[in-house]
Amino acid sequence: MSSPPQITPQPAETQAKGILLVRELCKSFSDKNKPEVKALDSVSFVVHRGCITGLVGADGAGKTTLIRISAGLLVPTSGSVTVLGRDSIADTLEIQSRVGYMPQKFGLYQDLTVAENMTLYADLQGVAGTERTEKFTRLLQMTSLGAYTGRRAGALSGGMKQKLGLACALIKSPEILLLDEPTVGVDPVSRRELWKIVNELVERDGIGVLVSTAYLDEAEKCDQVVVLHEGKVLAEGTADAFIKPMAGRTLLLDASPDRNLRTIYTHLSGRADVVDVTIRSGKVRTVLAEKVDATTLTDTLGPITTHQAQPTFEDAFMALIPRSDHQHRPSSVGSTHPGHDQDEIVRADNLQKLFGTFEAVKKLTFTVRRGEIFGLLGPNGAGKSTTFRILCGLLPASGGEISVAGHDLRRSRARARSRLGYMAQQFSLYGQLTTRENLGFFGKAYGLSGKRLKTRIEWAFAEFSLAKWADTPAGALPGGNKQRLAMAVALLHEPDILFLDEPTSGVDPFARREFWLRINTFAEQGTTVVVTTHFMEEAEYCDRMLIMSQGDTLAFGTPTEIRELAKTADTPHPTMDDAFIALAEGTVITPQSAPATPMGEGKRP
Repeated sequence: MSSPPQITPQPAETQAKGILLVRELCKSFSDKNKPEVKALDSVSFVVHRGCITGLVGADGAGKTTLIRISAGLLVPTSGSVTVLGRDSIADTLEIQSRVGYMPQKFGLYQDLTVAENMTLYADLQGVAGTERTEKFTRLLQMTSLGAYTGRRAGALSGGMKQKLGLACALIKSPEILLLDEPTVGVDPVSRRELWKIVNELVERDGIGVLVSTAYLDEAEKCDQVVVLHEGKVLAEGTADAFIKPMAGRTLLLDASPDRNLRTIYTHLSGRADVVDVTIRSGKVRTVLAEKVDATTLTDTLGPITTHQAQPTFEDAFMALIPRSDHQHRPSSVGSTHPGHDQDEIVRADNLQKLFGTFEAVKKLTFTVRRGEIFGLLGPNGAGKSTTFRILCGLLPASGGEISVAGHDLRRSRARARSRLGYMAQQFSLYGQLTTRENLGFFGKAYGLSGKRLKTRIEWAFAEFSLAKWADTPAGALPGGNKQRLAMAVALLHEPDILFLDEPTSGVDPFARREFWLRINTFAEQGTTVVVTTHFMEEAEYCDRMLIMSQGDTLAFGTPTEIRELAKTADTPHPTMDDAFIALAEGTVITPQSAPATPMGEGKRP
């Protein structure tokens, strides 16, 4: 990026109006057995009343550490944080009584009900009876949780947990709100609802908000954005200040219908003249390095049409972060899975799951073909996680027929599981074991031994760049490397089908791009992939997808077919987010069950 927004000292009168002042903040973590880690290094910026300040950066940039210091939960090594005129060290208790703080995991007590969680937070914050009743009524109405006050927090969907966590943070009517990646792991509808609540609070009550986010489209809506990188402020300013220098550097590549967009995407990834490449709305979106002639791209791609695209904050962010730190390249060639790409490797007929009298999955019918990337999507609480767990053999079906990798899952679940790999949403490996020990343990569990096991472990080290972490306990790995190790374990025994449950939830844009490059390569080699995700732009990488709601089929087809469902005069070129929200809110009409011969029998995107 030629001219990122420059950091200029705030005038004294401007700083005086700030409700959160960060000055030369440093924070180091040390352990007698490890070298010192400098999480924050001379960070300075100001958060203003009535404004939303976005905090973005790659994993390990220091975002959570900064927010926890601002909430009075960590003591800085040097520098200062002043919150509402109070010092974060000397006046911790007063700050905590005036600040609303929502951590990444919502800060809820899973065994308490919605009402009990809210009551506990009211008790802790000293909210009196009359005020409490009025506040509860308002918050329950604001978050649409009034009908769920008797439900345990642990039984809520991700979106409901998110809104309950926010309600608990707002019980004391805070003057500043600190949100640490509040929308991770929730669907677009829930994301939109949370931001609506936050914007209303800012406009009505004039509070200030500091929010870290992994969704760069959210950062674009903030009044100001601070980019952290390796503990330092790399740049700050309005979203427009980041976007304007990117003019002319973003292209949309449109191929003929018989061209596979993922092949073009893979070809462009990792090139020195390309800053970023993704698939969006049926086109390959490409961000060029500075002073690059677009014809140098198309000359190697054959017949292709290019269009200038309006740059976004995400384009600017990807251009701003030093590429040497986050170079993502296509995966190396590994083993292949023979077979025809029309072979059905997963088949579900009238799949049903009951929990008592509650029907969580309502007679779903669909197939997944060999080498296909198949998306299983839906709003929080739609039943997709239940369906996913049935497909993995982790839950028995209540009715219907289901086969995976040629095995009847209701009769031969153990055989089917031997041919699949599974990567859970939450890191579920053994944290106290090293990277090498985890690979060895799970390799043996999958039936590998001797030379074969050694060969596959060495493959995992090379393929996922884990060699330097071989003797590090898995629990101490950085977030992106935990994800790599989890995927390596899932692929160690060369499964026919790979199940990925929200694998990119909570990781930065660089890790997400690296992940999809790998998945694309494995699919090209014949590995079938079934994936759940709440990043709707990631659904563009799927060949086909099933969108669920209330245990039933809401839509089924290719990304193009799903987007077409939401096309209107007002929205002639809908994104996948547009389509998902329209489907979830019932503003488009679709068949209520998947056809026996699914939509989307066309070519891959």
